Amino acid sequence: MEPRARAGKHVGKETFNPKEISALLYAYGDVRDPIPETVRVLDEIVTEFLEGVCFEASRHAQVAGRQKLKFDDFEFALRRNPQYLGKVKAMIEKRQTIKEMRKTFNQDDDALMKDMAARDKDTSNAKQDEDELLDLDDDLDLKDLGTETASRSSGAKKRKLGAK
Repeated sequence: MEPRARAGKHVGKETFNPKEISALLYAYGDVRDPIPETVRVLDEIVTEFLEGVCFEASRHAQVAGRQKLKFDDFEFALRRNPQYLGKVKAMIEKRQTIKEMRKTFNQDDDALMKDMAARDKDTSNAKQDEDELLDLDDDLDLKDLGTETASRSSGAKKRKLGAK
């Protein structure tokens, strides 16, 4: 089916969010609240353009014997307009770079999480050993050399050391 025939099916229906189109118009110099008719016309123009590009790309994929679209199909569809082609290539390259960076970050993040878990385990073991040592230090009372504290579960009691 021709793209123009397909675009006729969507006449009057908005494909994009009107607020986004209004913001786009404002970014390119229109008033803050454009006329609804302007928003509708721009929506139709953009929808028709995207359908045409996708139709050309799908036709190229069919000729190549594929059902799924690839980037090469869109390159072929946009080959006559170097500005569009350059922008699409730049966008694809940025997306690929971001994808690689996320993959690297996630791998580093997983390794960091494993290291942190191992450190936490080591520090908890060391802290437990340290607590045991601190309990032994509590048993000695340095002020009274003749007394010793015996720790019990209910508390500490003092007793005198006998002469040996």
